[in-house]
Amino acid sequence: MSSPEPRRPGPGRRSHRDRHGRGLRGRLVPATVPLARTKAEIFDDLVLDTVEALERRFAKELAGVEFAVEDVPPDLNVYDSDVLEDGEVPLARLLPGRPGRQEVPPRIVLYRRPLEFRAMDREDLADLVHDVIIEQVANLLGVDPDELA
Repeated sequence: MSSPEPRRPGPGRRSHRDRHGRGLRGRLVPATVPLARTKAEIFDDLVLDTVEALERRFAKELAGVEFAVEDVPPDLNVYDSDVLEDGEVPLARLLPGRPGRQEVPPRIVLYRRPLEFRAMDREDLADLVHDVIIEQVANLLGVDPDELA
């Protein structure tokens, strides 16, 4: 005796359910709801908010400066003075640019996981990200961080 031929989806039938009528019915959370955003996306938005505010005020000085986010700092035995640390853990790094034939623009790198670990909640993380970016931009421009804040 041969087994019956599998049912093919017809009008009104959905092909993504299993044979018992269970299975995925749709998205659990709409993409527009904040719950659908990852921690990394939320962190990137915090960085972008601070950078955009600074660029509105200091467009000329920050032209060409790159801002980046990495999850964790690289393994180095000794960190240079261009690294902003909390204890022994790097939070951000300023890579000064190199003018010349192979020009490399200045770059500020924030390390997401160490910053998230130090924050109590999302507001605290936003303040911490803001403070770290201000500190690094002040170091790059050679000014007091209070002038930027």
